[in-house]
Amino acid sequence: MPKVPGGDSFWTNLATSVFLLMLLVGVYTYFVTDQSKQPTDIPISQLAQDVQAGKVATISVDGDDLTIAYADKTEKISKKEPDAALSQTLTNYGVPKDALDKVSINIKRENSWLFWFTALSPFLAPLLLILFFIWYLSRQVKGAGMQAFSFGQSKPRVIDPNDKVQRVTFKDVAGAKEAKIELLEIVDFLKNPKKFLDIGARIPKGILLMGSAGTGKTLLARAVAGEAGVPFFSISGSEFVEMFVGVGASRVRDLFLMAKKAAPAIIFVDEIDAVGRVRGTGVGGGNDEREQTLNQILVEMDGFEPNEKVIVIAATNRPDVLDPALVRPGRFDRRVVIDLPDRQDRNEILHIHARRKPLAEDVNLGVIAERTPGFSGADLANLMNEAAILAARENRKTVAQYDLIRSIEKVMLGPERKTHVLNLKEKEITAYHEAGHALVASLLPYADPVHKISIISRGRAAGYTLKLPFEDKRMQSKLEFLDDIAMALGGYVAEKTVFGDITTGPSNDLQVLTGLARDMVTKYGMSDKMGTIALEGEGGRALFGAGVEGKEYSEKVSAEIDGEVKSIIDGAYQKAVSIITEYRKVLDIIAHRLVETETIEREEFETILVANGIQPKKRQDIEPRPAVVNF
Repeated sequence: MPKVPGGDSFWTNLATSVFLLMLLVGVYTYFVTDQSKQPTDIPISQLAQDVQAGKVATISVDGDDLTIAYADKTEKISKKEPDAALSQTLTNYGVPKDALDKVSINIKRENSWLFWFTALSPFLAPLLLILFFIWYLSRQVKGAGMQAFSFGQSKPRVIDPNDKVQRVTFKDVAGAKEAKIELLEIVDFLKNPKKFLDIGARIPKGILLMGSAGTGKTLLARAVAGEAGVPFFSISGSEFVEMFVGVGASRVRDLFLMAKKAAPAIIFVDEIDAVGRVRGTGVGGGNDEREQTLNQILVEMDGFEPNEKVIVIAATNRPDVLDPALVRPGRFDRRVVIDLPDRQDRNEILHIHARRKPLAEDVNLGVIAERTPGFSGADLANLMNEAAILAARENRKTVAQYDLIRSIEKVMLGPERKTHVLNLKEKEITAYHEAGHALVASLLPYADPVHKISIISRGRAAGYTLKLPFEDKRMQSKLEFLDDIAMALGGYVAEKTVFGDITTGPSNDLQVLTGLARDMVTKYGMSDKMGTIALEGEGGRALFGAGVEGKEYSEKVSAEIDGEVKSIIDGAYQKAVSIITEYRKVLDIIAHRLVETETIEREEFETILVANGIQPKKRQDIEPRPAVVNF
């Protein structure tokens, strides 16, 4: 039997209602039938005898009901004859007039509404309970029906320009100077559209923010809305797509309709590649919901109805997969690239995230910015947060420089695994492995200098060697790639040379260096044999719109690529073997020191090198991103 939507909720509500009804009936019955506190009911003849004996102080008459208060403070109840006066009834029972005069008789006159309420309450109470029961159940059915009617409606998150709490301006965004300049034109148009329209200028309808994850694309879009003081409608590309064809297109129409009513306004679509991928791949057929949604976006942005005061900002870290119709002039015709922050930008970002954190006197954010090349804005925010958590965990009121330095490694590799204790043999193997990485990196001219060596487990790594460049660079040369591959093989060669055996430790190193060597051959044209040709796109996908698994080269070329990759790795392997063999003594010293202290900082490491006749590296042009080799 097919499962009815909302069936489980219906039976749950039914059981809840029945339980509440039974509970109310039980409570009502308890109080009504509790006779322990009820006064004694006596006949009218007994009342006449008590009045005649002088025992009664007061009689309260409420209709036919009598409440008798005795001189000894007790209370009893009785009933008089209908449509007859109490005094006449007591006289008929032989009560003398003088005895009756000694009793105070109070007559209660009830209001008409109270009378009717009292009379009808036994009938109204069950009726109201039944009506409440029916309303409670029908509410669920009504909610399901309303959801069906609102299925095609868009539900963006709206930030009002007057909301001071959620408002973001360019003061809250550090770095991305070129992107800010591009977006300032959009802000100026939203504030002063007449200046542009009078001269015949047409502001771009769509701005595509492109950059790596965490570089601040969403933050910049919110800053544009905050600076312009206009409503900001935010939605994710995945929120358009449903299993029913046409729902995504309906939500697009509804979103643009809401923005037009609030114009001038900004629509922000995050991760637009969820619906904006290139069409015609043959997946989903003509009724593919994603393509229907994309078609509606194209029409809304540049169709028959002009949207001069509605600007669409979209963000993606995959611009290469977007449909050409989406990025043509008239739609997303302005593309803003947001790069990873440089050292100065990182310093500014760290200061922004340090606003509400009490910093110790020894904190130098410039040093932290220098040690975090390749970190995005989100990474730096996480770094500051982790440092505050470390300080709070140790019951300190301020964040120290030591906390910030520790948080760098925590963000890059994960927390220390203090319970992951290596035995003596594994500790020695790990020490030689990391010493091999550090020694090879120190003797290769184009490798980055080593800043730290550790055999303390972090994340999935049993140990790590941290090497950082002297300064940021946007490009990396073939010689630097070759030295990086040799450095990655340093741990493998050290294990094989010292112990005559290989563990599973170098597995990640081999994966990284193999991928790097393949990129040199297929993407960067760094192979003399293959020549200046790019055979693959980003992430290994084929170029020119072919399928994800498609290849634009033959099996023969594929074999030649494999041969070139192996040749590059073999050359780097021989370079690492030569260094490890020649400087075996230095390798032993570094490894033994690691076994003793578990961590060697840059100053101590360079002291060991100088003591053994090796000159440490000086400042030079090196790759921009930090390299961490995990064991």
